[in-house]
Amino acid sequence: MSDKLFTVGKIVNTQGIRGELKIFPETDFPDERFAKGSALVFYDPQKHATLPVVVESAREHKKLFIIKFKGFDNINDVEKYKGWLLKVEEKYVFELPEDEFYHHEIIGCTVITDEGEELGTISEILSPGANDVWVVEREKGRPVLLPYIDEVVLEVDVAEKRVKVHIMEGLID
Repeated sequence: MSDKLFTVGKIVNTQGIRGELKIFPETDFPDERFAKGSALVFYDPQKHATLPVVVESAREHKKLFIIKFKGFDNINDVEKYKGWLLKVEEKYVFELPEDEFYHHEIIGCTVITDEGEELGTISEILSPGANDVWVVEREKGRPVLLPYIDEVVLEVDVAEKRVKVHIMEGLID
């Protein structure tokens, strides 16, 4: 197993008695990540334990995914994994088109305004609706919420971990 793992979901509960789990998706590609045959990893955030698993079947249900993993055939096999994360190995992460980014590439980037001022560091990405919102933690003051739209995010350099933005009126108090 490779060292780098990326979160694609959280195990929130069991479903029925046949070994299915309810997964809250934390990926933009749930249909690909949870497809039959996908190799994933159960990850215990408390003990940092890992367990490789393979998707046997999956279906979407009320903003969650109900997933059955190979070798887990009843509720007793899966109950202990509630609260664990579902991750994917780096070797299964595919290339994105230009101007699209994985969350792990954006979080930690330094944000610089088009006037050259360092604003802070991106700490979180929210998905409230029409577009994502990048949370920028500042040394002083409240965090800045930047909408991921062309008028605000001008340039993203994931190699240099830098994002250039234009601050529209009203974005910073």
